[in-house]
Amino acid sequence: MIAGICIVNIHASSAQKWINLFNGKDLTGWHALPGGNWKVEKGVIAGTSTADEKKHGLLLTDSVFGDFEVEISYKAVKGNSGLYFRAEKVQDDVGVYGFQAEIDPEKDAGGLYETGGRTWVVKPTPEQVKTWYKPNQWNTMKVRAVGKDITVWVNGKETAKLTNDPGRTAGRIGLQLHGGMDMEVYFRKVRIRNLE
Repeated sequence: MIAGICIVNIHASSAQKWINLFNGKDLTGWHALPGGNWKVEKGVIAGTSTADEKKHGLLLTDSVFGDFEVEISYKAVKGNSGLYFRAEKVQDDVGVYGFQAEIDPEKDAGGLYETGGRTWVVKPTPEQVKTWYKPNQWNTMKVRAVGKDITVWVNGKETAKLTNDPGRTAGRIGLQLHGGMDMEVYFRKVRIRNLE
């Protein structure tokens, strides 16, 4: 326990096991920050928000993770969403600082953004996004973060890579609803395996 936060550290013998962060029934193991709405419908996490909501709606894991692979299945219908990782809560409309693997129904899917830091660290072109993202369909995103090395994949294609990066090395996993826009996004699988 560090400053009241539990950092997940699994022994090497079980380090490669995938753990479901979403149980398919409810939001056990998660907590929402103010902004937007999160609920479970028919085994899927549904996130919605309206353009008059200024705060970024965030659904964060209760646990903090260091080195890991996380995989999600998502469908972005409206608005700019993201998969946060190594995220730290802050007291402003954004809600957290940390890395965000971009989820967007129109552009930037698979890019890597650092909220509260450098902003875009890897921004794909629209032409690149077309080669890996499937609009209006379920997509799979995977993030591998080990030490200072980070890689993002969308539907099996590498979309962003950082080596010896100076950013955070531990934090929460989060799902985002961007403030100030109409949002509709769905997640049906969220799983992680610890690599510490």
